[in-house]
Amino acid sequence: MQTRVNKIAAALQDKAVDALLVLQSENRFYLSGFTGDAGALLITAGQSYIITDFRFIEQAREQSPHLEIIKIEATLEDALADLAGRLNLHVLGFEADYISYKFYDTLHDKLGEVTLRPVEGMVEQFRLIKDKDELVAIAKAMSLLDEGFIHICRFIKPGVSEREVALELEMFMRLRGAEKTAFPFIVASGARAALPHGEASTKAIGLGEAITLDFGVVVDNYHSDMTRTVSLGSPNAQIREIYSIVLEAQLNALAAVKAGVPACVVDKAAREVIASHGYGENFGHGTGHGVGLAVHEGPGLSSRDTTVLQEGMVVTVEPGIYLPGVGGVRIEDSVVVEQNGCRLLTSSPKDRLIEL
Repeated sequence: MQTRVNKIAAALQDKAVDALLVLQSENRFYLSGFTGDAGALLITAGQSYIITDFRFIEQAREQSPHLEIIKIEATLEDALADLAGRLNLHVLGFEADYISYKFYDTLHDKLGEVTLRPVEGMVEQFRLIKDKDELVAIAKAMSLLDEGFIHICRFIKPGVSEREVALELEMFMRLRGAEKTAFPFIVASGARAALPHGEASTKAIGLGEAITLDFGVVVDNYHSDMTRTVSLGSPNAQIREIYSIVLEAQLNALAAVKAGVPACVVDKAAREVIASHGYGENFGHGTGHGVGLAVHEGPGLSSRDTTVLQEGMVVTVEPGIYLPGVGGVRIEDSVVVEQNGCRLLTSSPKDRLIEL
């Protein structure tokens, strides 16, 4: 943790700030190891601090021994103003895309002549590349998805509702070590599979329906994400057709993932396959996203993201085709970017449309 803090401290001058205020929960954990739900970090070129209230003082001592602890006596804004005065800060950087206007306004008043300066991506740029410990935690979370997929394929029967499937899947993985779900599970069957983010509903699953299962869990604070599309019995010919196209697109995109390749190139590899079969308008989202302390983080595998992939990044590869009134297919794996390709973190079968 101290190494991470040192990297931020070294980057302060480039951002023309004397200190950085960190409130966003994933960034705060990344730099401190603190898991309490109330607190802030103040990173300076010298000493750095964790600021929290009475409820979390002992927790902060245990989880963040590399940081000096400041107890909030009144409000966080008051504590920050007092600390800024003691440290003789002139410019305080803050996470531009996180704090509320109300907090900014109050802090601005309390700080007096200290300038508040918005900073973007200062911590997130370091979070893009995972270290060995992070990769171990992510791999543990991903392995639960493969176990969950095997289990849920045995559970799904005609008449079982999408919500029952989601609940069974969550319970199975929670009992095996998942801390929580990474997001509300997507279980979308029949025509509802045309909804890219069709959260589980009370709809009963019927014979002949394709089912999109998009799920993820958290282990040791790190997230996982995987999607498989299966069928309860034999699906119609169009579902079979688009499954084969999506699989081709996903494999083509996976082959494009390696260090040195811009993220948009991976998106193009998937999108060109789908467009060549006439379904370009039915693939309306990006091909993937980063995974780590958040289930959706940088880089984004989209036409707009020119981030150059680097060894140690973890991304999803998840093309899909969605046909309103008919259904849809999405296939998603999470991978580690390596020098000459990528390493799959999920291994559930996908080489054909599984019929349950």
